[in-house]
Amino acid sequence: MTEQADLIDGGIAAATEIAILQIGEGDFTGLTDYATQHLGPAVMYAGLGLAVVFGGYLIAHYLSKVISRPICRRVDETLGKFVGKLIFYCVLGSVTAAVLSKLGAPLGGLAAMLAATGFAIGLAFQGTLSNFAAGVLMLVFRPFKVGDLITAGGVTGKVNEIDLFNTTIDTADNRRIIVPNGAISAGTIENVSFHPHRRIEVVVGVDYSADLPETRLALEKAAAALESKTIAGEGRGIAVILSGLGDNAVEWKVRVWVAAADYWSAQECLIGEVKQQLDSVGISIPFPQMDVHFNQIDPGELPRRRPRVRPLRRENDDLFSGSASSRRP
Repeated sequence: MTEQADLIDGGIAAATEIAILQIGEGDFTGLTDYATQHLGPAVMYAGLGLAVVFGGYLIAHYLSKVISRPICRRVDETLGKFVGKLIFYCVLGSVTAAVLSKLGAPLGGLAAMLAATGFAIGLAFQGTLSNFAAGVLMLVFRPFKVGDLITAGGVTGKVNEIDLFNTTIDTADNRRIIVPNGAISAGTIENVSFHPHRRIEVVVGVDYSADLPETRLALEKAAAALESKTIAGEGRGIAVILSGLGDNAVEWKVRVWVAAADYWSAQECLIGEVKQQLDSVGISIPFPQMDVHFNQIDPGELPRRRPRVRPLRRENDDLFSGSASSRRP
């Protein structure tokens, strides 16, 4: 097929030039031979090539669906879509290159031209290519997945979609933010919902006059109010810690382990229980304040100073003018 295509390709180029010269001279006798011997086989091979490319398109579409479907179900939907697109374009590009090679197309020069074009495009779109590379790395290593609550690129929210160039994040107040993948991979990624359990920590300060055992008992009662949501086990459960002596209060920490889905509601409940339990036993929570003291001074004790009197400007001028006139001869 390659030799026939080369012969037809070389013959049709020369035959087309001869046919154009004959038509220019007004001779139409060679058009029949040109159409039957050169143009017809070339059109037939071109049609066959298009049919093969169309068949390759159908095969690529089918393979991308067959391979990406189980990945979407069992692993991750975003990774499955990426693998499906990659397989589709690889299969379609391979079939197209094979057809062009069989038809005698100069693939060497085409490859050099594509390489030069790709180099120029890479220089012009460095940021876009960095986002693409970061997207591929995130899809491969998967630091987070769709549905996770993350803090990345200066944005906190739930991941809606991971694309090759951008990541779509929905915030708590229902805003959709599109963050470039390069900004995410270049910084710190905090995956809040990665682990199934989270620890609530409430820091509270009590008055220095409060009794330590009584304060501890009140805080333990506050933590015990969340017993139904507390996760038990080694390194879990509840803990009340005397953490330090501050400028205005004795500092305590109340820690409770709960499921990640119950974090926000349990945190609000724990803060309320801490306040109520401390109020019930009469332990106050101080706040920063400043005391200003005024000392009254007897006016008789103030040192008396002679007031300084400045002479008038006119008197000074008369004085200087008088002295100057007395010196004149």
